[in-house]
Amino acid sequence: MRVTLKFSLENSVSIKQQLLLWSQQYHEVVWLDSNKYHSQSNEYDAILAVDALTLLQTDAVNGFQKLEEYQKITNDWIFGYLSYDLKNDVENLISQNHDGLDFPELYFFQPKKVFFLKGNMLEVHYLSMVDDELQSDVHTILNTKIDQEVFNHEDSNKEHRPKIKLRIHKDEYHEKVTKMLAHIHRGDIYEANFCQEFYAENAEIDPLSTYTHLNSISKPPFATYMRLEDKYILSASPERYIKKKGTKIISQPIKGTAKRSKDAEEDQQFIENLRNDEKERAENIMIVDLVRNDLSKTAIKGSVQVPELCKIYTFDQVHQMISTVVSEVTETQNPIEILKTTFPMGSMTGAPKISAMQIIENLEETKRGIYSGAIGYFTPNNDFDFNVVIRSILYNSTKKYVSYSVGGAITAKSIPEKEYEECLIKAKAMREALES
Repeated sequence: MRVTLKFSLENSVSIKQQLLLWSQQYHEVVWLDSNKYHSQSNEYDAILAVDALTLLQTDAVNGFQKLEEYQKITNDWIFGYLSYDLKNDVENLISQNHDGLDFPELYFFQPKKVFFLKGNMLEVHYLSMVDDELQSDVHTILNTKIDQEVFNHEDSNKEHRPKIKLRIHKDEYHEKVTKMLAHIHRGDIYEANFCQEFYAENAEIDPLSTYTHLNSISKPPFATYMRLEDKYILSASPERYIKKKGTKIISQPIKGTAKRSKDAEEDQQFIENLRNDEKERAENIMIVDLVRNDLSKTAIKGSVQVPELCKIYTFDQVHQMISTVVSEVTETQNPIEILKTTFPMGSMTGAPKISAMQIIENLEETKRGIYSGAIGYFTPNNDFDFNVVIRSILYNSTKKYVSYSVGGAITAKSIPEKEYEECLIKAKAMREALES
């Protein structure tokens, strides 16, 4: 049982900073921030979940079955992630590439304390065993002094900046994309998302400060700060993987990226170029077809629809081409089955999905892990909402290993040089956040 209270706030901007700073005392933290991105699908401005009562941490073997059991037993709010390598639970696949991070492949926890921020209202849900701490915690949060060093991102000591390395260098990237194109021209696949890792060893970063800087650069609708003991996920994701609200399912795959310009006229031209780019539209439509097929596995017959196809959304760093695919399910539909039949998301795999994942595994150098997986939560009503883990910095503080990966869709019209340039555009925000 949870005790719930609502508080009216004078300053909803500072409360975000106060909540984040206050959360640092806990070893299990999930912070989800929409950055007030205007969307009918975002129910809260931000959510904070801390302090695990119970948790599930496992590898990919029977991962979805274990999650189903855990979700049923807790029958409560649970927060966590699905790593990309749960593909091995869904299909007969393996992951043998290098892994410098060593994150669990599936991780969820039942928080003792959850905070929901919407406008000037803060709603607090505490498990009854800690409800005597509620009033004092809220008082402490509201009186937390803002640490400006965490949020101002002033230039730090250059000696302690992580030295970023490339797992795949430019010439090798070109060779691998050429091999991917050979598979496409042979008809093995139509499209595949090919990713590369940037990493730093013997690195020490301040996770919260790095996250707040990354978020300030991009201000995305699915930003995440997540801590589990010594492991951190600092995400500026613009992409929703999948959401369930009652019997409605929403998936919003991104395919198609264009850079921004400070010149308004040039920026508008970039939008028009992206909107009319045949290659980008083809990428997007192929993935929409894949998502439609995935959703149909659990949907009421005839309910899968595409209300938005190839719509251009603008973010601080880039323009993106996003489609929205929806379906209806029965009231008794198992929520875990919806995830299992759509995972991994089509925007991060390719089409046909299984063949694309096999080829990806052979050509990529790094085990994806949480990158191109999903972070989100389940409600006590069997609803859920998950992002796609892209534009994200991953950090293992014990191993002192920092990693961020970027990728792009390879199709028959792909030019290796342009694909490489797109990767560098996507990597820019993470590099900037780490370098200062």
